[in-house]
Amino acid sequence: MKVLGKKALDDFTRFHADSAKSINSWQNEATNAKWQNPMELKARYPKADTPGGGNTIFNIAGNKYRLWVKIAYKTGVIQVIKIGTHQEYNKWVIK
Repeated sequence: MKVLGKKALDDFTRFHADSAKSINSWQNEATNAKWQNPMELKARYPKADTPGGGNTIFNIAGNKYRLWVKIAYKTGVIQVIKIGTHQEYNKWVIK
């Protein structure tokens, strides 16, 4: 799959160095993934939240951080929407 918005992930790791290993691992796996639907994604990431509309929330670094992406399964594109601390995540309005 193609991941758009990698700059946001890179910027985040500069301020939260403890997230770098998890984010890099997620990026590598997402780039090589061939998820066709949320069920296939959940088979690999059972704790990922899929509230609908292509939105997916991943736990990063042992649930210390949250990564919000929008996945277009048909085109194989993942768009990074936001990444933040768990506290910041509590304020996000996911549409």
